[in-house]
Amino acid sequence: MIKVGSAILNYENCYEVLVNNQKIELEDTALASVYESYYFLKEFIKDKLIYGINTGFGPMAQYKISNEDQIQLQYNLIRSHCSGSGNPIALLNIKALMLGRLSTLMRGYSGIHPEAVILLKECINKDICPVIYEHGGLGASGDLVQLAHLALTLIGEGEVYYKGEVIETEKAFKAEGLQPLKMHIREGLALMNGTSAMCGVGLVNLIHAKNLVKLTVAASSMIVEMVESYDDHFSNELNSVKYHSGQNTIAQAMQTFLADSKLIKKREKHLYDSPIKENILKDKVQEYYSIRCVPQIVGPISDTIEYAEKIIIDEINSVNDNPIIDYKNKNVFHGGNFHGDYVALEMDKLKIAITKLSMLSERQLNFLLNDKLNGKLPPFVNLGTLGLNLGIQGVQFTATSTTAENQTLCFPMYVHSIPSNNDNQDIVSMGTNAALIAQKIIFNTYEIIAIEFLAIIQAIDYLNVQKKISKKGLEYYSKLRALVPVFKEDHIKYKEQKKITEYFKKSL
Repeated sequence: MIKVGSAILNYENCYEVLVNNQKIELEDTALASVYESYYFLKEFIKDKLIYGINTGFGPMAQYKISNEDQIQLQYNLIRSHCSGSGNPIALLNIKALMLGRLSTLMRGYSGIHPEAVILLKECINKDICPVIYEHGGLGASGDLVQLAHLALTLIGEGEVYYKGEVIETEKAFKAEGLQPLKMHIREGLALMNGTSAMCGVGLVNLIHAKNLVKLTVAASSMIVEMVESYDDHFSNELNSVKYHSGQNTIAQAMQTFLADSKLIKKREKHLYDSPIKENILKDKVQEYYSIRCVPQIVGPISDTIEYAEKIIIDEINSVNDNPIIDYKNKNVFHGGNFHGDYVALEMDKLKIAITKLSMLSERQLNFLLNDKLNGKLPPFVNLGTLGLNLGIQGVQFTATSTTAENQTLCFPMYVHSIPSNNDNQDIVSMGTNAALIAQKIIFNTYEIIAIEFLAIIQAIDYLNVQKKISKKGLEYYSKLRALVPVFKEDHIKYKEQKKITEYFKKSL
């Protein structure tokens, strides 16, 4: 069981819940704080004006709400903001969103009734997840539209994913013996006012981004083997004099991957220890940048992911609500903790980083397919009859096209603020948009790297080096060959590409 409450949720905790379906439980001391916050607020609001409890919302905060209408106000907020459109957000994103919202509410600064966090925990554990749409969030007064769809589920309305189907929330609750949440004081606002949608999508992005880096190290290392490269460009001696942790992490990962390869060469043996008589060398002295500079290219990408992880985890554990109900200091503080700029900026940086990763993959693919560059393989790694057969010539077009799409999509949302809400929200983060577009780039990159690996395994067969490549390289080759047999004759490729893409997406 993963405990949610006073202790900080770390990346590993979140991974266990999202990838390994670990169940969660609410920490007793934190749940006690939720109770304290609720009962403090219940007394504190008497004869006081508190935003979103006895006032309207946003630019209508100047309107006072009567005591008898305050409960209806919360229902009105939820239902009126269930206005999302576009494609449904993927299920894993929604579960991450729910986990993030629960973590925030369990800090005990939201004045929400404990029934809300208990029900949210039950929904996560029983895999009852609201249908939420991609369009609607500005990421400034929180992810209001996306989180409204979560709140709608908790009050027993709308639609949910349950046991592989989309059904009415009421039916799912009935099947699991759950009762809908009733509004008490500010449950609607507390559930909706925060950055949990962008954080949920961002958390899933991190999981996949780390996987893509791992795949890139594997692909790059296997190419290094096939060209029988010298080992100094990924050595400790070369990389340690550059003081970037990411670069050294990637270099060390390549060293580990290639430790038992029989194809890697030592520069000392071939170029230093005996005189060179040829004026024009047959073998390359240095590889192309897409092969030689992998630590320097993937290193900053690795560092970007690492810093994004810190920001996302900090945000998930933060109180991104408004107002803040501080029962310890006996006060209610109004401000803008719902503003998503921290997450938006990191998601934009991640978009750029993964786009560069896709560009590296596309260039490595081009190297493998261009016989004039690699000098070892037939054009387009064509194992059939040259001229009559085309190898994987057509597949390259898809990789290049998809990389170009990534280059366009990586335009930053962080600086694309548009005022809204009668100019009350006059500068916004667009954090959820940034996270969702980053995810599109990530999934595009899976498609590109799947095509690269298709070329790699074909090249291994042409070179017949299965007994010489590293153990890790052979594992990749064997698993992918089980999905896609070696081919010489031309045939339809898109199903094979999809098999590899889906395999990689699940290899988390």
